[in-house]
Formats: sequence, structure tokens, C-alpha cells
Amino acid sequence: MNSVALFGARIVNKFTCFLVISRKFCDHSGHVGEVHDGLNCIEESLTKEWESSDFDSATVEKPGFYDHECSEGHFSVRRIFVDNVKFDAGRILEILQRDGPGFDAKLALSESGIRVSGILVREVLLGILRNVDYANKTRCAKLGYKFFVWSGQQENFRHTANTYHLIMKIFAECEEFKAMWRLVDEMIENGFPTTARTFNILICTCGEAGLARKVVERFIKSKTFNYRPFKHSYNAVLYSLLAIKQYRLIEWVYQQMSDEGHPPDILTYNIIMCAKYRLGKLEQFHRLLDEMGRSGFSPDLHTYNILLHVLGKGDKPLAALNLLNHMKEVGFDPRVLHFTTLMDGLSRAGNLEACQYFFDEMINRGCMPDVVCYTVMITSYIVAEEFEKAQGLFDEMIVKGQLPNVFTYNIMIRGFCMAGKFDKARSMLKEMESRGCNPNFLVYNTLVSYLRNAGKLSEAHEVIRHMVEKGKYAHLVSKFRRYRRC
Repeated sequence: MNSVALFGARIVNKFTCFLVISRKFCDHSGHVGEVHDGLNCIEESLTKEWESSDFDSATVEKPGFYDHECSEGHFSVRRIFVDNVKFDAGRILEILQRDGPGFDAKLALSESGIRVSGILVREVLLGILRNVDYANKTRCAKLGYKFFVWSGQQENFRHTANTYHLIMKIFAECEEFKAMWRLVDEMIENGFPTTARTFNILICTCGEAGLARKVVERFIKSKTFNYRPFKHSYNAVLYSLLAIKQYRLIEWVYQQMSDEGHPPDILTYNIIMCAKYRLGKLEQFHRLLDEMGRSGFSPDLHTYNILLHVLGKGDKPLAALNLLNHMKEVGFDPRVLHFTTLMDGLSRAGNLEACQYFFDEMINRGCMPDVVCYTVMITSYIVAEEFEKAQGLFDEMIVKGQLPNVFTYNIMIRGFCMAGKFDKARSMLKEMESRGCNPNFLVYNTLVSYLRNAGKLSEAHEVIRHMVEKGKYAHLVSKFRRYRRC
């Protein structure tokens, strides 16, 4: 019996047996030293819910009086209340914009007659946060803090942890790091425990500034660190570190966690396995997989996703198919995310045939591909220089209502450039803008680089001019100066 058949025969046995066999099939020592970008979708799926939440669950408004329907008209009382809040927030933002010599915004706010509430403060701070860009960040930070101080001085209002976190995020976006840290100290002095959300804001900022280790040490030692909804503060720390790809720091935190006698749970194992795989430490990855089984933890959807990536990147399509079937047997219906993860790994391994098989298999199982899945398959075709198939799939996704995102357009532009169809590549840039998909710097860089390498310098300069005229990435145009000198 060959190894694949052995895997299939035993995969329905106890989880410990599954671990041993999956370890055998996950082994692909030829890629030990690599760090694989294909793991991004797994990490994003682990952190998506956390990243999309701007507020602590304990302080989000609960449904109440405003949910009841009004006896007259078609609008609920809550809807009218929210509309009024948004109107008042708009008035406040207009007043703040006028702040400057000859106009006292604080005085104007006090004379406006607007009643301050938690939801109003939240709406105003979110409005400022949305408007932060490279050119106005210093002013946004000043206006945000001015409103924060003014609102905190109003009668019958007291800032919450949420409002502290929002002004901290404004400071983080505006790169006012010292001011952000002063807010943390003020928050603690005012009786608010630092939470997992506080840590997440700080670590995502300080990770770039090289202060991540100090931030982690401070929070681990802090007795005021409220780790809801996590089992313990270490998971909250690990969760945030994964979002900013601090894999070596994840290892260090896990060691501290073990030294203090805190047992890992399934979330811990998933995060640590991602980190070990990213660092190319496959032996340790497999040991963690074995340990998880011995500790009585069954794999969850994230664990299966990690394993499918490993099998895909290791070019083990038959083992991956057995794993998908095993998931179904134990009550986990594979989702689009699982197939996408697998196809991404297989694509990176150069197995386009297997990618096509699992794309069809996914649809046969009732999973409809989303924009990420289509983009993975289109990328596979373009890497294989099968440009017509890529174009066909691109057209198909639009017909089926899946609008291409910036990554889809970027790979299509790259494909046209690879095929020497520069007019179509430039047309694709215009198309994405007409569909409301704003090109990012990567898209412009792709097109300009290929045009320059093909000797089409005037066309490259035209794309740069277009970027500047659109007001895009003016602070990054210096990166293109070498094209202008050609």
C-alpha cells in the first residue's frame, strides 16, 4: 500500500493517528528555509474578527429604547436618533475644520448647543480618523485631541475606554507616538484597565518603531491588563503579534507563557504553528501538531487551513484531498477559504493542474469562488503564462458578480505586460478606476516598471503624470525619479 493510500485508510481513525500521518505528508524539507506569503490568508482569517472590531465588546451600546418602532411613519426612533447624531457630528467636524487664527473652535463648540454623548464623541473621532492622510496628519492629531479634551470637560459626560482607544488610533495614524503613550498613562490614572484592544493599537504602532519587545514586556507584567475575551493575556498578545507578523517575538512570548505555567489552547497552538512555519522551523511545527493532539485538542477550521497550506505548498494534492474528505467526515464542511488556501499553496509549488482540479472540486461541492479565490486562480494562470485562460476567468468572475479588487487588477496588468500588450495594461488601469477601484502604489509601480524595462519611457512618464494628477502617493513619487532621468 503506498503512502497516499495509507493516509486515506487511517485518516478516519483517532486524531493522534491523524497527526502522525499528516506530519508525514506535510514534510517537505526542500522548503525549510522559505517564508511563504501564501500563509497571509490564514493569518488574516485568524485576526480578521479582531482587526475589524474597533471597540471593546464590553462597552458597545446594548439595544434598548431606541430599537422600538415609532407609532407613526416608517422610521424607528433609533434611526431618527442616529441621524441626529450624525448631523451633530457633521456640525462639529465643520467647526473643527475652521479652527485657527481668529477662530476659537472650543468656544464655538461650547456655543453650538450640541449635547455631548458617547455615540456623538465616537462619530466625531471616527470622522477625524477617516480623514487622516499624509498631508494633514499633524492637523488631524491636534483637532482630534482638542475635541477629545473639550468633550471630556462637558457636564454629565465621561470618556470611556472606547473613546480613549479612538483618539489613540488617531495619534497612531498621525505618528504622534509620544502623545499616544501619554494617553495610555492618563487612561490608567483615570481608572480604565488597559485591555487587549489597547495592546493591539500600541503593538501595531510600535512594531514598526522597533519598540515591540518593550511593549510586550510592559503588558505581560501589567496587573491592569484586562484580557477579555481571551483565555489569558498571552493569547491577546500573541493574537496582535500575528497581525503584524512579529514571528520571533511570538516565539519569545510563548516561551514566557510556558515558563509561567499557562497551558496553551487551540488558539495558542494555531498562532504558534503559523509562526514556526513562517520561520521555516518545520520540525518544531510538527512537534506542536503532535503535542496539540496529546493535549486533547482537536483541530478547528483554522488548524485545517494551516495544514492545507502546508500540503499545498509541499505539492501533496492527494493528501490534501484526503484531508478535505476527513474534514467533511468529522463535521467540518470545507469553505472557500480552505480551497483557496490549498490552491494558493499548490500554485506556489507550480502545480497548475492540481489548482484547476480543486477549483472545479470546490464548485462541485457547492462552494462558490469569491474574489480572493478567483484572484489566486488568475495568478496561477498568469505565472504559467496562460494569459487567455486568465482573461477568461477574469471575465467570468465579473459575469458572476464578483468585482475584481486591486490585487486582481494588478495581476491582470502584470499579465498584459508580460505578454507585451501594454495598451491593454494601460486600458486595464483606466477600467479599474472607472469601476471605482482605486489603484494603489503597487499597481502604478508594476505598470511603470514593465514599461521602463520595455524601453517605453514616454509611456512610463505618462503613467507617473497620471498618478500625480490624480493626487495619488505624491510623497512616493521620488521613487520614480530614476525613470524621469532615463
